[in-house]
Amino acid sequence: MEEQREALRKIITTLAMKNEEIQSFIYSLKQMLLNVEANSTKVQEDLEAEFQSLFSVLEELKEGMLMKIKQDRASRTYELQNQLAACTRALESSEELLETANQTLQAMDREDFPQAAKQIKDGVTMAPAFRLSLKAKVSDNMSHLMVDFAQERQMLQALKFLPVPSAPVIDLAESLVADNCVTLVWRMPDEDSKIDHYVLEYRRTNFEGPPRLKEDQPWMVIEGIRQTEYTLTGLKFDMKYMNFRVKACNKAVAGEFSEPVTLETPAFMFRLDASTSHQNLRVDDLSVEWDAMGGKVQDIKAREKDGKGRTASPINSPARGTPSPKRMPSGRGGRDRFTAESYTVLGDTLIDGGEHYWEVRYEPDSKAFGVGVAYRSLGRFEQLGKTAASWCLHVNNWLQASCPFTTPAPNKCCTLSRPGSHSPCCLLSRYGVAASR
Repeated sequence: MEEQREALRKIITTLAMKNEEIQSFIYSLKQMLLNVEANSTKVQEDLEAEFQSLFSVLEELKEGMLMKIKQDRASRTYELQNQLAACTRALESSEELLETANQTLQAMDREDFPQAAKQIKDGVTMAPAFRLSLKAKVSDNMSHLMVDFAQERQMLQALKFLPVPSAPVIDLAESLVADNCVTLVWRMPDEDSKIDHYVLEYRRTNFEGPPRLKEDQPWMVIEGIRQTEYTLTGLKFDMKYMNFRVKACNKAVAGEFSEPVTLETPAFMFRLDASTSHQNLRVDDLSVEWDAMGGKVQDIKAREKDGKGRTASPINSPARGTPSPKRMPSGRGGRDRFTAESYTVLGDTLIDGGEHYWEVRYEPDSKAFGVGVAYRSLGRFEQLGKTAASWCLHVNNWLQASCPFTTPAPNKCCTLSRPGSHSPCCLLSRYGVAASR
């Protein structure tokens, strides 16, 4: 009976979940119907606006070309009319001169005939008809204003909706992860001259393989990329992997994202384990700073607790001296808190092997600090880099602006030039990360 009841509960739970999924899908379908109406109205309005703009351009071109024809016709008409008027005047003058010459020829027996003949000869010499060009100044051919819109007509007939760009393909062989930068290279599966720009999205993750649908880290967006590659600079590799995807966009629409890819970053991720730190260090995950009152405050709190709330007396005051170190509980499998002169804190991640890289940023006014690796056997009284159980890069700015390079081997110390605000360390060993002040 109990098994049947449990089976029925599972069926009810399954049905309830399925009902929720169906209800969610119904809501999605209704929302899609509304979107179809709104989006179709928008694209219809956009299409009408584009055609109206095209009509306006054609109308402007038509008006301009008609104006050119009218101007050319007016110019030719003016020239031909002037030439026609000049020819008409010349013909009239020539006809008068011809009539006068005929009359003079018929009166050859007159005494004034020689003088009249001479006048006619002079008149012929100066007649406009003999100074007039009988070639038209302009042509009546208007073929230079003919048009052939066959190609343009084909282009107009080929007008269609703007195609959605294909999804780019990310080229992993050409992509590179190095020096806090990622260069991503991609290509289009088919040539597309309509592409205007690309949009790149990336996010950090600790999961290898294809990107998951749900991820704690949001997608970071970079828009307006004109080339088929992009370099992200100044990154902080605080997670093991990064997801990338790219989409192409034309003037109207964006295509689908490329298949997302996952690139491994050279990140060595750890946090500082406050439970191992010296009491005079203030630790906050990835940062550590000197706290002169840290140990005293801890002692006061401990003694107040031992004294059941009694006010600390001069005998119990930490000003009388540092009490013997106490073994305190630790979150690292029994790891004791560092004490005495070992102002150290350990990282919370063990290094079993391989090559690892991290960066350290320190305040410019820091007087001294060290960063390095240590065996788990590093004692809680031992200073980092002063025994064979640890190795560190130590900066001391008390009396010099240089960097003593301390190694586990005795009497081995060389001086390095003082680093800038970033001091990279690349280590290969079975150590745990440690830092000290």
